[in-house]
Amino acid sequence: MLNLSQINVCPTRYSDEPLFKELMQRHHYLGALPKIGNTIWYVANTQQGEWLALISFSAAALKYKARDQWIGWDFCHQYNRLHLVANNSRFLILPHHHHKNLASKILSLCKRRIQQDWILRFGFPLLMLETFVDPTRFVGTIYQAANWEFIGKTKGYQRIQGGYSNSIHTPKLVFVQTLQRNSRKLLSKHLLPQCYTKGGARMKLTANQMKSLPDFFRQVEDPRRRQGKRHAVHVVLAIAAGAILCGMCGYKAISDWTKSLTPKALERFGCRRRKGKYIGPSESTIRNVLIRVSPAELDKALRLWNEQYGATDESLAIDGKTMCNAIDENGRQTHIMSAVGHDSKQCYTQKKLAPCPSQEVTRKSRQTKLKSQFHYSTTSILKEKPLQPMHS
Repeated sequence: MLNLSQINVCPTRYSDEPLFKELMQRHHYLGALPKIGNTIWYVANTQQGEWLALISFSAAALKYKARDQWIGWDFCHQYNRLHLVANNSRFLILPHHHHKNLASKILSLCKRRIQQDWILRFGFPLLMLETFVDPTRFVGTIYQAANWEFIGKTKGYQRIQGGYSNSIHTPKLVFVQTLQRNSRKLLSKHLLPQCYTKGGARMKLTANQMKSLPDFFRQVEDPRRRQGKRHAVHVVLAIAAGAILCGMCGYKAISDWTKSLTPKALERFGCRRRKGKYIGPSESTIRNVLIRVSPAELDKALRLWNEQYGATDESLAIDGKTMCNAIDENGRQTHIMSAVGHDSKQCYTQKKLAPCPSQEVTRKSRQTKLKSQFHYSTTSILKEKPLQPMHS
């Protein structure tokens, strides 16, 4: 009789990973799964070192209605917080070890330690676990016994290379396990505490947003000569704007983001088609357009897009700055006030304030050197209607 109190769960060592994959491929009905994003493989064993079960936690599913509605986060928050959710992608009890209550015991042990393991390996904690159960094979008894919560079913579409399958397969049962009492509240909270953030703010573009971006840049004059143009200027600007909205910075990053777009995404942006394939602009094309395009026309197009699609931010920060060493032709220092979205970090509009007399600039030069910028105020404003653009 197996003593459940003597079971230990620990991450696999690098030397044990080949055996982990071999056993998973041999005994799990779905076979082995490569590491997807942030992944930890666990092994449940006895005190004598005998392996009893294998379990894998990987990156969370990109999107599905049951989870997203249960959490209550919006589209903008979702993609910026997926790293706080892990998916129990594989769970295998090895042959000859199907003991009573073993599976629920292993899930309980994983819950106790996965928070600390995730922090040590990836630098941030987890707030929730999720898993999918095929109802044609199982009913999720072990997850219910381990206090996981059933929240609904998927629609049955499978993720494939380049998007999702067109045919509907068997919808999967969805079970989740929160790792803190306030996990749902944190995940849906307007502003996330610093300890749960990872990198800069990011967002994902919806299909409608991708289709809409080129239309806002159609009025921008193309600065290039007619010969040799392969991509319309509004397409290049739309892709560049989309990349920046998704957190890319620099020509190389924008180009890499463009290369990662699926054929459907390239079609939505209006890219040209050649030999049956949609082709995105190269890095040199993107650089050439962005360097030579009119900043005023570009700013106008972006502000118009923000007015229509930027309303996902529930609050704005009004921030004023004095630009260090930015002196206009009259010898006056430049003051800028901006309206920035709390969630997306998008700048909705900017306004150049009344110029400061040169005498005052001279008198405050010492302060400017010590502190390159000062804040007039930073105020959170609940948005009841889209922000009206400010003009200088």
